[in-house]
Amino acid sequence: MHTREEKMEAFGRYLDVLDALRENCPWDRKQTNESLRPNTIEETYELCDALMRDDVSEICKELGDVLLHICFYAKIASEKGQFDIADVCNKSVDKLIFRHPHVYHPSQVGAPHPKPLPYVPEDAKDSEQSATGEFSTVKTVGQVLDNWEQIKQREKDGNKTVLSGVPNALPSIIKAYRIQDKARHVGFDWEERDDVWTKVREELDELEAELKQGNQERSTQELGDFIFSVINAARLYKLNPDNALEMTNQKFISRFNYVEQQAKEAGKSLKDLTLGEMDELWNEAKNLEKI
Repeated sequence: MHTREEKMEAFGRYLDVLDALRENCPWDRKQTNESLRPNTIEETYELCDALMRDDVSEICKELGDVLLHICFYAKIASEKGQFDIADVCNKSVDKLIFRHPHVYHPSQVGAPHPKPLPYVPEDAKDSEQSATGEFSTVKTVGQVLDNWEQIKQREKDGNKTVLSGVPNALPSIIKAYRIQDKARHVGFDWEERDDVWTKVREELDELEAELKQGNQERSTQELGDFIFSVINAARLYKLNPDNALEMTNQKFISRFNYVEQQAKEAGKSLKDLTLGEMDELWNEAKNLEKI
């Protein structure tokens, strides 16, 4: 691994190259926040894909692509006299220090190089209080997250409400999970996680009833309620529903591709196969996964 000095040198070289491209490359010179936004979304998803595959080489490459966009937006803002990459870093550091009162002593918040306090073990009797002294003591990961949500609402530019920090543009499954998780941190959650199954069954029954009635609008609403309840159950059992669904997506793609490939090798198209024949090939694909 690289030294701190080598890391700083690499980042400086990165910014130098970006400055040169912005000045000398016709494509880079014409980019705006609006033109870069679609590419940023694409690069973020490519990083997520590499993370799901645990492809270390691709993760490293895609992190660089995302970093490029972060630095590019800061570069555009600096040209307008709004802020630069130093402001981005400083704001992020200030936020991290403020939200970690259990690590940084209150008197050190805002200091150029604050020193972290020793971590308080699970069985410790006392722990460091927050900068305001109004938040609970911190001994566990759960307490860190609970305090985090409360502290965010006390920041000058922080969230005004508990759920205002959930971006509207998040994919629906991730958004539902984040909504539920944020509500949990202020105590709005099931007392016993097993109780959620009553709600899941209730929502499934309501969905089935509306589907039998044939009311499209009501069925859509009940489908949303059912999916939301399943996501809630996943959260309570510490499962990530988005990761779980993506794993199933990839599993389906792999199996379906096998069925299609076997059909092609037999000189047939998928439409030439009966459902029974496709099921047989599907089961072959499943068995191959176990080998």
